[in-house]
Amino acid sequence: MRPALATTDITLSGWVVRSEDAAEVKVRLPDDAMLRAGRHPEAPGGAESGWFLGGDYEYCTSWDAPAGQGQIALVFEGVQGDAEVRVNGQYVGSVRSGYTESEVDVSDAVLRGVANDIRVHVRHVEQPSERWYPGSGLYRRVRVLVRPPVHFGRDSVRVRTTHLESSRASVSVDVRLSGPVAGETTVDAQLYADGVLVASGRVAAASGTIALDVVNPRPWTADDPFRYDLRVTATSDEEVLDTWRAPVGLRTVTVDAQQGLRVNGRRVLLAGACIHHDNGLLGAATHRAAEFRRVRLLKEAGFNAIRSAHNPLSRDMLDACDELGMYVVDELADYWFARKTQFDHSDRFRDTWRSDADALIAKDRNYASVIMYASGNEIPETATAAGVELSREITEHFHDADPTRPVTLAINLFLNAMVAMNASPYAVDGDGPEPAMAGSTEANVMINHIGRMMSVVSRLPRADRASRDAFATVDVAGYNYGLARYKGDVRRYPHRVILGSETLPGDVAKAWRLVQDIPAVIGDFVWAGWEYLGEAGVAVWVPGKKAGLAKPYPYVIAGPGMFDLTGRPDASLRLAQAAWGVLDEPAITVRPLDRVGRPYVRSAWRITDAVESWAWRGSEGKRAEVSVYSAADEVELVLNGRSVGRRGAGEKNHYRADFHVRWRPGVLLAIAYRAGEEVGRSELRSAADELNINVRPESDVLSADGDDLAFVHLELTDNDGVVEMLNEDTIEVEVTGPAELIGLGTANPAPETSFLSSSTSTYRGRALAILRSTGDAGIVRVLARSRRRGEAIADILAVPTESAHAVTPRDA
Repeated sequence: MRPALATTDITLSGWVVRSEDAAEVKVRLPDDAMLRAGRHPEAPGGAESGWFLGGDYEYCTSWDAPAGQGQIALVFEGVQGDAEVRVNGQYVGSVRSGYTESEVDVSDAVLRGVANDIRVHVRHVEQPSERWYPGSGLYRRVRVLVRPPVHFGRDSVRVRTTHLESSRASVSVDVRLSGPVAGETTVDAQLYADGVLVASGRVAAASGTIALDVVNPRPWTADDPFRYDLRVTATSDEEVLDTWRAPVGLRTVTVDAQQGLRVNGRRVLLAGACIHHDNGLLGAATHRAAEFRRVRLLKEAGFNAIRSAHNPLSRDMLDACDELGMYVVDELADYWFARKTQFDHSDRFRDTWRSDADALIAKDRNYASVIMYASGNEIPETATAAGVELSREITEHFHDADPTRPVTLAINLFLNAMVAMNASPYAVDGDGPEPAMAGSTEANVMINHIGRMMSVVSRLPRADRASRDAFATVDVAGYNYGLARYKGDVRRYPHRVILGSETLPGDVAKAWRLVQDIPAVIGDFVWAGWEYLGEAGVAVWVPGKKAGLAKPYPYVIAGPGMFDLTGRPDASLRLAQAAWGVLDEPAITVRPLDRVGRPYVRSAWRITDAVESWAWRGSEGKRAEVSVYSAADEVELVLNGRSVGRRGAGEKNHYRADFHVRWRPGVLLAIAYRAGEEVGRSELRSAADELNINVRPESDVLSADGDDLAFVHLELTDNDGVVEMLNEDTIEVEVTGPAELIGLGTANPAPETSFLSSSTSTYRGRALAILRSTGDAGIVRVLARSRRRGEAIADILAVPTESAHAVTPRDA
C-alpha cells in the first residue's frame, strides 16, 4: 500500500500583536490582550469586566506552507472580539463568536512552498460584551490543518456507542470523506485497547457506517475514564488518502423521571461545579495545563461533573474531562434575543444559533465526558411564547444533530416570574430597546436583596406558569435556585427530570439530600465551583452596613468560588464535601480575626468568609468565630489541651458545629465523634515568630514543550510551614532558565497590581506564580525575594517531551 500525506495539525507560532495605544508585542498563543490593556476605575465594562479595558488588536504571523495540493484551513478555537482574517492581504473570513470554534478555508489565498503572511484583526473595544470578564484577542489556540485532496473534514468521523452490556458493546463509526473521490474507496476502522486490536470494520464507500463489535468492553465513566484508541484509514486503489485517530470512550446515557440519569445503565448522581472560562491569574487565556489542573483539583475535591458557564468549553478542558474523568454539561449561550449587556451579540442570535450549535456539537460529539447539552442560561424570554418556541427549535436541532445526548435549559424561576409580571431586568421583545436595568450584575440585585425569600417566590404559581412551557421543550429541566420546587414539581409533573443547574453554596447539603432521595432529580451544580474574574464583588463580603451587589474598582473577582483564584479550596467547599460523604476529617475554619467586631455586608452567594487557619498573629484575646464541618454526629473543639466544648454536627446540624473562643497562640484541635466513638481529628496551629518566604512548586518537573505550566506557591511561613495570615509582604519573582513568568497574583478580591507584574503583595500570607515552558530542557530557577524576609529559591527540571503537532487531530 502506497503511503500518502495524512491531515496534519499545526499550531501556529511566532505571533506579534499590535494595538492602537501600545507598541508591537511578541506573544505566544494563547494570548489574552485584555490583561495587557489593564484596569481603570472608569473602564466602560465596569464591574462586569472586572474594570478591565477593551481594545482593537492586530495579530500577525508568518507560516511556511508546504508544497502540494489539498485543503488548508485555519482553525480558531476561540477569539474574543469580532475578527477579520487575511492571508497575504486577501480577506478569507471572519470569526464572530467568542467561544465557538471556527474554521476558515484559506486554500485559495495560501502560496504553496513559501512564507505566507497571516493577519487577524480583532475588534473588542466596546464593553461590556459579557456579564463577566471575557478577555480579548486570540485567547485560545490557532491551528492550521493541511489536508490531502481527499480527506476527513470537520465532524466527518462520528463515534456512537449504540449498545453496551458487560459482555459486549456495539459501536457505530459514521464516516464521510470530502474532496474528489475517484476509484474504489474503502474506509477501515480499528479499535485498540492498550495497543491490542479489539475490533475492526470496513465500509466500501466514501461515506457510510462502520459497525464495531467489542467483546468484554471497558466502559468510560468518571470513576474509570478508560479510553480506546480509534484509528480510521481511507484508501483508494492501494493508496492511503487520509487517516484519523482519537481516543474514544464507550459510554451510553439515558435519563427519565423514574430511574434518573443512567450512565452505562447505572444511576449516576451529579455532584457538579459551575465554572467560567477564565483561568484566574492567566486571564481568559486557555492554557492546556491550567485546564487540566482545574479538572484535577475539582475531581480530587469530590466533584464529578462540571457545567460550562455560560458558553462552550474549550477543547483542552474537554480533553481533561475525558482523560481524568469528569461529566460535562456543555452550554450554548447566556443570552438569546434579549439583551443582557450593552454590547453582547443578542442581536445576532437568531441568525447564528444554528451554526454555533453545530460547532458545539462537532467539537463535543466524540467526547465521552459530554453527557448533556444546555441550550441557554437564565433566558428571560423563556417566559414568553416567542422564547418557548425558540427553545423548542433549539432542542429539536440538537436532537437531529446528536440524538445520543439529552438537552437541558437553565431557568431562574424567580427571573421568569418577574418577566411574567412585566418586571424583567432585561428587554425581552428582541427589537432592540435598551435593557430595563443596565449592566450584568444588576440582574441579581433583587435576588441578593430578598435572600432566602427567593425560594418563597420560586414556589409561587406564577413562577410555575412562567417556566412550565419552556421546561416542556427540553429533556431535563434546569432549575437555577429553585430547589424549593423539587418535591412539589415531581408530583405535579411526574415525567419531568430535574437538574439543579445552579445552587447557592449554603443550599448544597439540602440539595444533595433531594438528589439522593428523588430519582427525578439527577444532580446539583453549585455556583460556583471555581473563582472567576468579572461580576466584581457580587459574592464578596465587604466592610460596612450597606453596599451594592457590584463592587467598585479595584474589585476584580466575583467571590463565590469553592476554589479561589489561585486554586486553593475555600471553606465553603467543606460543607459540600461533608454532604457528599468525602470529608474524611473534620475541617476547622475561622473567620478572619482582623474583621472581629466590624460590620460586614454579606452575600447570598457566599456562606462564610472563614479560612482554615489559626495563625492570626497579634490577635490575643479576640473572640474567634470557629466553624467545624463534619459528617460525624458531634465535634469537640480543644485549644491547647483544654476543651472549648462539644457541639452537634452531621446532617441534622447542616454538617456544621459553631464555637466561640478567645484567640491564643498554639494548637486548635477538632475531634469528630460518631455514636460516641472518635472517628477523626484535625488541627490548626499558629505560626512561630520568625517568618520566611517559602517557594513551593506543585511539581518539580516541567515538560519542555513550550506549553506546559508550573504553578509555584509563594508563602510566608514559619519553619514548620505554617502560613501567617496577618503579616503581609511584597514579593518580587525572578525566573531564570527555560521558562518565563506569565502570571503572578493572589486571591485578593481587590488587588492593586497587574497579574502580569513581577511583584505582588501577599494576601493571607500567600501568592501564586505561574511559569510557562520556553520549549528548551534544563533547570528552571524561581527566586522570590522581599526586603523584610530576604530570598528563597526552588528549582524545577524542564524535561524533553515529544511534540504532538504532527498527530492527526480528533476531528481534523
